[in-house]
Amino acid sequence: MQFMSERCFKCFKPKSVCLCRFARELDTGVKFVFLMHPKEFRRTRTGTGYLAHSCLVDSEIIVGQDFSANQRLSQLLQDPLYLPFLMYPGEDAVNVIDGKESGRLDPLVKGDKKLLILILDATWFCAKKLIEKNPFLLDLPKLSFKGDYRSIFTFKREPRPEYISTIECCYYFIKEMQQAGFIKEELDPEPLMKIFKEMIKLQLTAENERIMGIRANSHSYDAKYNKIKELPKYLFE
Repeated sequence: MQFMSERCFKCFKPKSVCLCRFARELDTGVKFVFLMHPKEFRRTRTGTGYLAHSCLVDSEIIVGQDFSANQRLSQLLQDPLYLPFLMYPGEDAVNVIDGKESGRLDPLVKGDKKLLILILDATWFCAKKLIEKNPFLLDLPKLSFKGDYRSIFTFKREPRPEYISTIECCYYFIKEMQQAGFIKEELDPEPLMKIFKEMIKLQLTAENERIMGIRANSHSYDAKYNKIKELPKYLFE
């Protein structure tokens, strides 16, 4: 008789590889909404959008490709409580530090509105597809970063070095919000990086175990990875 391994009731992964135990609640006072591509949703248990959502209080995930008729998104964008922005780079994008100085974020300074951040949670290829299907998103004011950041997940190739994961996007955004004075400095955003590092360790360990024959290949592309990777020291900091 075959028994199933004990599973987490939140993510439904076996508890031995569950990351939920590393999640810590962060109440930033910001409403984070992850517009998640269905391909990302199929791997939500390891996707960084899901991990960010598991930590960020008052965050939610909306899955789809065409959001033009999505009732929940429409409700959020029309809610007078919120000041909505799309996290998206561009010449017309503002960062929270310069935006505060220019007056574009006055409703937040005055406390009249709560910041609503829309984040595209997808590969960069799929993120472009989401924009193509939802051009109305580009009509929203855009936020980007003042700083120039690089992902710690150097094992995954991105089209450009400044492209970072969803959870890193949230982490650096919170840091800049603190620098601008919108979020108290006492709030520690490090749990976001902690759970991200645990995800990287889990993935690299599983990959090494497949190469060593300890774990069976579960995908056709596993055969492409045949070199043992050393886990970087920063993952244990």
